[in-house]
Amino acid sequence: MRWIVGLVINAAILLLIAYVFDGFELSGIGAALIASLLLTIVNAIVKPILVVLTLPITILTLGLFLFVVSALTLLLTAALMGDAFVINGFGMALLASILIALIQTFVVKPLRK
Repeated sequence: MRWIVGLVINAAILLLIAYVFDGFELSGIGAALIASLLLTIVNAIVKPILVVLTLPITILTLGLFLFVVSALTLLLTAALMGDAFVINGFGMALLASILIALIQTFVVKPLRK
């Protein structure tokens, strides 16, 4: 049940970012839910591989490179979604990944406790 709530919260975060920024577009609530599910799957399968492969640069940047890895997983999710989820450029993906991390850290995690 918590997993489904997490998916819905992530979909709401994606919709909020799409509402605020022009370069981040979702076609609707259904697309946001599917994007949230795909992002969860990509984060579970692809992200650990990328983290291991980029470990030296992650250590060198004191962990800030993890935002780049998150942006890449977000871009991969948008590529898998097609026209229903569009991100205009890597900079927008990086900004969105930072916002997603901040919102989840300061809003979602305190609500779960």
